[in-house]
Amino acid sequence: MTPKEILKKYYGYDSFRPNQEDIINEVMAGKDCFVLMPTGGGKSLCYQIPALAMPGTAVIVSPLISLMHDQVEALKANGIPAEALNSENNPEEETIIRRRCLSGDLKLIYVSPEKLLSEIPYLFKSIKISLFAIDEAHCISQWGHDFRPEYANLGIIHESFPGIPVMALTATADKLTRQDIVKLLHLNGRTFISSFDRPNLSLAVKRGYRKKEKLQYISRLMQRHPGEAGIIYCLSRKNAEKVAEELSASTGINCEAYHAGMSTQERARIQEGFKMDQIQVVCATIAFGMGIDKSNVRWVVHYNLPKSIESFYQEIGRAGRDGAPAETVLFYSLADIIQLRKFAEDSGQQGINMEKLKRMQEYAEAQVCRRRILLNYFGEQTAHECKHCDICENPPQKFEGTVIVQKALSAVARTNEMCGVSTCIEILRGLHSSTVMRLHYDQLPTFGVGKETSSDDWQDYILQMMQMGFTEIAYNQHNALKITSLGWDVLRGKRKVQLAVIDRSTEYAPNKHSSATKGVPKAHLSAVQLGLKAQIESSTRMNIARTKITNGNMKSTELIAQLGLQEDNALFQRIRQLRLDLAQEQGYPAYIVLNDKVLHTLATIKPTTIEQFGAIDGVGEYKTKKYGQIFIDAIKKYLKES
Repeated sequence: MTPKEILKKYYGYDSFRPNQEDIINEVMAGKDCFVLMPTGGGKSLCYQIPALAMPGTAVIVSPLISLMHDQVEALKANGIPAEALNSENNPEEETIIRRRCLSGDLKLIYVSPEKLLSEIPYLFKSIKISLFAIDEAHCISQWGHDFRPEYANLGIIHESFPGIPVMALTATADKLTRQDIVKLLHLNGRTFISSFDRPNLSLAVKRGYRKKEKLQYISRLMQRHPGEAGIIYCLSRKNAEKVAEELSASTGINCEAYHAGMSTQERARIQEGFKMDQIQVVCATIAFGMGIDKSNVRWVVHYNLPKSIESFYQEIGRAGRDGAPAETVLFYSLADIIQLRKFAEDSGQQGINMEKLKRMQEYAEAQVCRRRILLNYFGEQTAHECKHCDICENPPQKFEGTVIVQKALSAVARTNEMCGVSTCIEILRGLHSSTVMRLHYDQLPTFGVGKETSSDDWQDYILQMMQMGFTEIAYNQHNALKITSLGWDVLRGKRKVQLAVIDRSTEYAPNKHSSATKGVPKAHLSAVQLGLKAQIESSTRMNIARTKITNGNMKSTELIAQLGLQEDNALFQRIRQLRLDLAQEQGYPAYIVLNDKVLHTLATIKPTTIEQFGAIDGVGEYKTKKYGQIFIDAIKKYLKES
């Protein structure tokens, strides 16, 4: 089968997302590649589809047993032969898996880096390997936010298996980390960077909330997402336990704590309960999450400030992996910053960790579109606001700031982009500091051009410039400021800039206009709640949708938008229960049977034939045969009763 035929048969989609097809073709041509794609962006398909299309077995390197288990489970649920070889296998299981590898029965085998290295002279030298995929590849780099020494030796793959393509994949890596990954794995192919934009995630920051206010806000958030899974990230084990205990007591919802101080068995129990929808909310430290492949997490809260934008982005990325709407909220206070600074100072990489924390703090205190900051941080410049974060929905007052920005950019350019933020401000303010005098920056035409603006205000304006993507920081060049292509446009007069008016009156105080008692904007509501207001569509429009989807004229998601169809919430609740029953019978998590986005589509289009069911985005042939008639019968019964 061609990659497109495999995509339709096993995964139920008619077309690839951006970059996926090019990556697959590159690997199938026997070439290496580096893939940077956000969580929920479809990374796994980039190696799973060539694994199915090429002869032999694909070897997937993964850092966590739980992550391997989830992915293998999902593959088997789609009718794809896959296994994981790790320390949890008993001798009998390991023997069977090895035999299946040797006979060519498996298309994908998941292993830890240690297992891969130990088996290179044995199992892997004895089987036909189609490709190697290094998942969570940021773990290999000292600049990565989750560096793991055991990844450091994976460069041996090319040496041991010449001619076999190697893929490195990650969801979060800045420029330095990307360069490190390519260098350490000896990758010779192309780099593919997909958009980091996750438009289904709303972004909000709440500053200075006290404990009571946080808990009130979270309680209301849970009410907005009835029966839906959520994660609360806490800075300390003690906080995780207290938050779980108090939320369980006040809401009656099953919330459990998760942290590294628990026994392996207890952590496994909580993770499994969350995956199987028996635990609705997990209050966790950062020890929780990398191994979670759960697609129906509808909200993520950071009870405290994270240590870096990479960590933050990866953690919010665990919400809405199925593409349906999800809500993210970040709380932070001065106490968080003090504690995280201490952690950074005590770490083995003090300099880089302090800088990353600084970027995280700047994100939390920003006055420009938050999504724009995240995209720019990962090197994806955009000049547009997202309209789906708290800043866009409650924008600050702005003014024409092009000349101010040009002054700062000119100062950076005239130092050959070698100055840091502090030195740039000294140049603009006309200060005869030791650095300025030593490097003769007092001779620059821009020396003193901004002396009427205070140092604090220049700090804020330069921060806004960075957040809007006009400059970036080169950590490996003593934190020097670099001008981006967008910045050069401003400097050359090709682009105008609006800056936010600086307001220092509300530092570390809750914003009364966004208190826990205020309702959320409509854009933040989950698809389920929007369905509460939906009316059952006329039979005429419904029949048009069913006919078009059966004939393959249009994707189900496009049809819903074009015809203005609305979800039937009562039907959604019924088929969600049916999905849970089917999952429990098989010992699967519910989202592996069908994900939330598919259920929302079923509750909107209401298919009544196998053909219509099989044409829904995200439903492959295997699941159509296995579950199609069961769901169709349930929908028909509901329609008859209605």
